[in-house]
Amino acid sequence: MSTNVPKPKKFDRNLIVIGAGSGGLVASYIAAALKAKVTLIERHQMGGDCLNTGCVPSKALIRSAKVAQQMRDASKWAIEPVEPIIDFAKVMDRVQDVIKTIEPHDSIERYTSLSVEVITGEAKIIDPYTVVVNGQQLTSRNIIVATGARPFVPPIKGIENSSYLTSDTLWSLREQPKRLLVLGGGPIGCELTQAFSRLGSEVTQVEMMPAIMGREDADVAEFVRERFTAEGIKVLTSHKAIEFTENSTGKVLLAEFNNEVVEIPYDQVIIAVGRAANTTGFGLEELGVEVERTIKHNDFLQTNIPSIYVCGDVAGPYQFTHTAAHQAWFAVVNALFSPIKKFAVNYDVIPWATFTDPEVARVGLNEADAQAKGIAYEVTTYGLDDLDRAIADGEAEGWVKVITAKGKDKILGATIVGSHSGELIAEFVMAMRHGLGMNKLLSTIHIYPTWAESNKFAAGNWKKAHKPDWALSLLEKYWKWRRG
Repeated sequence: MSTNVPKPKKFDRNLIVIGAGSGGLVASYIAAALKAKVTLIERHQMGGDCLNTGCVPSKALIRSAKVAQQMRDASKWAIEPVEPIIDFAKVMDRVQDVIKTIEPHDSIERYTSLSVEVITGEAKIIDPYTVVVNGQQLTSRNIIVATGARPFVPPIKGIENSSYLTSDTLWSLREQPKRLLVLGGGPIGCELTQAFSRLGSEVTQVEMMPAIMGREDADVAEFVRERFTAEGIKVLTSHKAIEFTENSTGKVLLAEFNNEVVEIPYDQVIIAVGRAANTTGFGLEELGVEVERTIKHNDFLQTNIPSIYVCGDVAGPYQFTHTAAHQAWFAVVNALFSPIKKFAVNYDVIPWATFTDPEVARVGLNEADAQAKGIAYEVTTYGLDDLDRAIADGEAEGWVKVITAKGKDKILGATIVGSHSGELIAEFVMAMRHGLGMNKLLSTIHIYPTWAESNKFAAGNWKKAHKPDWALSLLEKYWKWRRG
């Protein structure tokens, strides 16, 4: 392969997209909508990780687990509680049914109907303008790489003999793990930990760092940990996994804790310590495309080979489905219209949610981020135990925390802990994206009684903390004067 090839005078296509996950699907859709001739190549399954092994199946599993927990907790709603009878195989079959129901949204048939040429096969980039698939050479002015990521499996001694599962492979389970070990305390690890526990497994979660959910503020991480512990989950933080082995009682993980080695027994282990970008096997290394943990690119999502762009998990820095879609727009527009017009991708307002119960949702800065960046900020909170709808729903726990610029109503970030947080955060995303501050949020009418009122009440608390005392003092004197 060589990058020193002359640019063709003519091209078969305007754009070739490699990978039909979220980034690739959105990229090809936009290109087709702009009337460009676009080819989408997928080697495995349309919809990528999100549909087949990630967002969709995990949320289906979480929902079944939540129903099971609500049956146990039914006394909160004046209903006689019962211990649910769980047929684990049926739960996992339902997960597959959900995938199949959503599948048509990402299908070859749908994208073909949208004027996208879809090819199933292994893509190989042989020069900056040419991709080979199924023995056929395709040329394009630009190529977008959207090859996603895979679960990272750490090089722990004995892991190859542990029969480990990952978020990619656990969906084949049909027998309930009795003693489940979840290695990892990030969003994926936390979601799976709680879901499997609620479905009946004895779950131990092991995290190397001092806290689970390390990207969140300490109060958030502690809240989730306390909930896990209350539900019977064993959470072991500051435990560094050093070896998977066996003893007379069965499988064990050896972990280092406080300079001592402890044994953690288990029957099944899920590895959930992060994801690694898919950067090899389709020509990038031969072409000399620069790769670190992800594919290196500039602000326009362009690699060191100008005709090759990236989006999604393979590009980083955020591995979210919605971020992949966000990047896809920039990658497509820049690939099709540069150098006439190009846009730098912007990550100022990136939301995400961890779908534990209660949920944790966030956009922008939290306190730890603001402190690390030396930003002068203020914190405003509103407790959901005060919200009428939360009380009526029997879910009056958690809070809304808003970070604002010191002395101003500009929103720098928000974290919401509680039921429906993944939905509630959208109002703060909209506000930040369009420069609306706490005063605008406060002046917006919210339906009573709804969970969304919590955002307005948080803005109200901000306003109380910034009330003009001097003006109120003058008003008090004025009203006294008016009374004669």
